[in-house]
Amino acid sequence: MIEILAMLSASAAAGMRIGIPLLIIGLLQGSNLWSQIPILSHISPPILLGFLTSWSLLELLASKKLLGQRIIQVVQLLLSPLVGAIMGLAVASATAAPNWLIALIGGLLALVLQLVQVGWFYRLRGLPLWAIFLQDTLCIALVLFAFDAPWQGGLIALILLWFAVRSAKQWYDWRYKRGSID
Repeated sequence: MIEILAMLSASAAAGMRIGIPLLIIGLLQGSNLWSQIPILSHISPPILLGFLTSWSLLELLASKKLLGQRIIQVVQLLLSPLVGAIMGLAVASATAAPNWLIALIGGLLALVLQLVQVGWFYRLRGLPLWAIFLQDTLCIALVLFAFDAPWQGGLIALILLWFAVRSAKQWYDWRYKRGSID
């Protein structure tokens, strides 16, 4: 059960950012940079470290401007299922569940959370700066919780999933009311 909660926490982090969680999880492995992580273990660690550091800085800095948010969201929307699957597999390596199921759940959770962000971005015409800082902080916290406090991280991931479901209902109601007025 703890491995599943840790997997949900790590995958939820991938649903918010894609470079930062991969960078943190690699650095937490110490001298074995990404050697235990599927797909990433086949890439040279110095190249991967340089790329993930650059992308993480781009995510942190460009997400503060409207154009940067748009560009980053397109890339994150395309890659979040893959990164969510990788993060889920990296954290839940000791579970008895089949790898394909872990990858599927982790990828879908990351995709759902990324879709919610895109929805809020277009509904609000850009995310406010406080929300972006909260998103960055929560992303880092979820990765750390996946290793140190999987119960808390899994609970936060489930709350985020609940928020995603509530958001979808709110958008439906908003669109239905707006559509009947038009």
